[in-house]
Amino acid sequence: MQDLNDMLLFARVVEARGFSEAARRMRSSKSRVSKAVARLEQSLGARLLNRSTRGLSTTEIGAAFYEHCARIADEAVQAAELASRLQSEPRGTLRISAPVAFGRLHVAPALAEYLVRHAGLSVDLTVTDRLVDLVEEGHDVAIRIAREPSLHLVARELAPVRRVICATPAYFRHHGVPATPHELQAHNCLHRTPFGAQAEWRLHGPQGEAAVRIKGSLRIDDDDTLAQAALSGLGIALLPTFIIGGDLQAGRLQAVLGDYVPLERRVYAVHLPNRHLPAKVRAFVELLRERFGPVPYWDRGVPGVSAGETQ
Repeated sequence: MQDLNDMLLFARVVEARGFSEAARRMRSSKSRVSKAVARLEQSLGARLLNRSTRGLSTTEIGAAFYEHCARIADEAVQAAELASRLQSEPRGTLRISAPVAFGRLHVAPALAEYLVRHAGLSVDLTVTDRLVDLVEEGHDVAIRIAREPSLHLVARELAPVRRVICATPAYFRHHGVPATPHELQAHNCLHRTPFGAQAEWRLHGPQGEAAVRIKGSLRIDDDDTLAQAALSGLGIALLPTFIIGGDLQAGRLQAVLGDYVPLERRVYAVHLPNRHLPAKVRAFVELLRERFGPVPYWDRGVPGVSAGETQ
């Protein structure tokens, strides 16, 4: 196979009608250009150019060979221009993964605005609570909820995650409002836990950490479903406000023990280390940061969170 760089230089020599002019256009030396053509002629076993005091012309073989070299040169230029556009403008397909509940409630609604802003894009969204391997599965960016992001990934914080102890107002009217974490032991606490695991809420309050052993009639391994059980009035649950923020704002659920919160978590957008982050990823992350802000919309108006406060 011929050296592609030599083929590119040969095409430019034909177009410039001389070695000196081709070298100038390519910002190279005349010697390098001349040697590239000589290597091609030796490799092909055929003369490509007729050289005379009046200039250069292609041989029959050289003219045919030039047609292919010119197409390769044009494709190379177009490839470089495409790569430049993809880097500087959001284009192509953005592959995202997100947790099921957060993806359904907050990532999917943001995609409409993202695609309107960037008409040249398409999106593949995977909603799963499984930890997606960005390298193996080819995702550009993942939304993750964690206390600390992975050290092997670049992480941009998007929003704080608050979890609150809550139930319906009707439940509290019938069973009373717990005044301390210890009093939760007397209530029907709906718990998210792997089946068979110890039911315990670890809370941080004015006196430090409190580990509260709870009991209740229902265990569910999904916060979205757990929220529906709490809304039915069955008992008290510990739930993220990104799921129940609207219910708290509307009064369908009531938060209690506001001075006692679980260990802090945050929403992150994570991607692989890349000195030249594609514009499609950069634009998506910035959009989410704009939409959520330091106090995300699901926390606004919720008791315990004032404007500008972060957890």
